[in-house]
Amino acid sequence: MAERVTRGILILAALLGGCTQVGPDYQKPEQPWLNGWSTPLLEQAGQRAAAPDFSRWWTVFADPSLDALIAEADAHNTSLRVAGLRIAEARAQLAIAQTGRYPQLQQISADSLYLKQNQHGAPSARDSVFWQSSVGFDIGWEIDFWGRFSRAIESADAVYFASQANYADAMVLLRAQVADTYFGLRTAEARLDIARENARRQERSLEITERLFRHGENDELDWQQARTQYLATKATIPEFENQVNALRNILCALLGRPPGEMPELLARHGQLPMPNGAILQDVPASLLQRRPDIRAAEQAVAAQSALVGVAEADLYPSLSLIGSLGWSFVSASNLPDSFNLAAGPSLVWNPFDYGRRKNAVRVEDARLQQLIELYQQDVRNAAREADDAASGLVRSLQSAGIREQASQAAQRSLSLASSQYREGFADFQRVLDAQQLLLQQQDGYLVSRGNAVSSLVALYKALGGGWDSQRAPVDSATRQQMQQRTDWGDLLDEPSPAAKDQGSPK
Repeated sequence: MAERVTRGILILAALLGGCTQVGPDYQKPEQPWLNGWSTPLLEQAGQRAAAPDFSRWWTVFADPSLDALIAEADAHNTSLRVAGLRIAEARAQLAIAQTGRYPQLQQISADSLYLKQNQHGAPSARDSVFWQSSVGFDIGWEIDFWGRFSRAIESADAVYFASQANYADAMVLLRAQVADTYFGLRTAEARLDIARENARRQERSLEITERLFRHGENDELDWQQARTQYLATKATIPEFENQVNALRNILCALLGRPPGEMPELLARHGQLPMPNGAILQDVPASLLQRRPDIRAAEQAVAAQSALVGVAEADLYPSLSLIGSLGWSFVSASNLPDSFNLAAGPSLVWNPFDYGRRKNAVRVEDARLQQLIELYQQDVRNAAREADDAASGLVRSLQSAGIREQASQAAQRSLSLASSQYREGFADFQRVLDAQQLLLQQQDGYLVSRGNAVSSLVALYKALGGGWDSQRAPVDSATRQQMQQRTDWGDLLDEPSPAAKDQGSPK
């Protein structure tokens, strides 16, 4: 009988649950301007091609050192690992929310009392001693009549998918940071090499002018001017060395290493690629909407939309089904056992709360509107970042081309000035000017090349390239450690983040 009562309560609750859902159904914020959006600079910066894989955009540089660095960062970067663990946290929170589908109260109770009764007034009476024991089972199920629990599950589900998108975004940012820092290091190395080369050239000029001055064949001015220029160039060398060291330490931090030397980078010292342009596989508008941070912002809107429904459900009565089974008995043989059964509905409603719950709905709705505004701002910022990066790429490539010609002209000018000085047709100042101009143009050329590479990296990042849908957010060693400490069940073995979500709220 008890089993039939319990089954009846569960069936009735299932029939009543989910009768309706109050609150707004999620609607994706519209961005009409995104349809077919592009800019002339984006068109100029990119070319559409089938390869390379947009998720592995750094392979366009064909640099094995960079490939190895990104692989190491994927495995050991702390920020990425924490983002992966937040997926596990959100999955557990979703599992908690899903328990709202089941009875909130399922309680077994048992007790046993030792009782003694004294019989006064009867000479032959004996004290009564016995045990009174009882066992009971209570069940209570708040019916999800207004959709409060289903909305809470909907919100937790969106938070879960947002955590996956945030993990993908952390991967995009990490890979872009590693590439940008790596090429910044290569640029600094190349500028250091140019500074050293020019310092050696200027040192030879200094030795010549000093020897001529010592022999009385030239005045002191040429010597001091040559000395000034040499020392000024030499002073930049420690600055570049410090920059190289700082960038190397940043790389170590991104890779999860302590600061130190990186001998694996010596093979390609100072080598800097010259990009031709970005290689896009889709129109910029489509790429923007697939950016992980945009997807995370969209999921945040979906989660908050459901919370409005949770708050609105509190405006209405709460209907619950409750039941209780109990059995009590005593050790005294002359006292009968007893069995009790109770079941029925329970209605709770507090209509007089002076507007507290209604204002709670307004609070959640205001938060929803804030997130909608922030989502729209995030999309606009993403478009701005893409256009800025495209502009940087195009302009830096233009600048690098001009600087390369200027460097060649400066090299020729120095050769002519040196030849004319040796033949007595020009003073030494023209040699100094030519040396200084050559250093400036060579250094400027490297800066422009470095800016072009950095802009290309920024463009891929702005368009959301660089996240791997097949990568597990929690590595096997960490899963094993967590399973040894806590029973996680199968929550740590979830499919990889992006494989389950390609941008639409679930």
